[in-house]
Amino acid sequence: MAWIGDAVLALYARRRILGEGLGIDNEKAIRMTSNRFLQIMGEASEVEARIGILYERKGLEAAFRWIETELAPHYEKQERRIAPPLRGKTGI
Repeated sequence: MAWIGDAVLALYARRRILGEGLGIDNEKAIRMTSNRFLQIMGEASEVEARIGILYERKGLEAAFRWIETELAPHYEKQERRIAPPLRGKTGI
């Protein structure tokens, strides 16, 4: 199931990144789906298997909801550390 979960996670990542309107960002997709990132939730293959099982039993939207609620907050925190939002930009 890990292989299926990996594919579902990759699809989620690509849809999310494209939904941000900034085009294709392979580096961002890699950060969102890497084993190193997934290890925040446990063994990477087990996390992927959990996603795969959800997909098989309840469908794509259920798997996406789990990713959104369980993984996305950690991903967003990671991204803020990498590129904190610009504050006080004057536009000069």
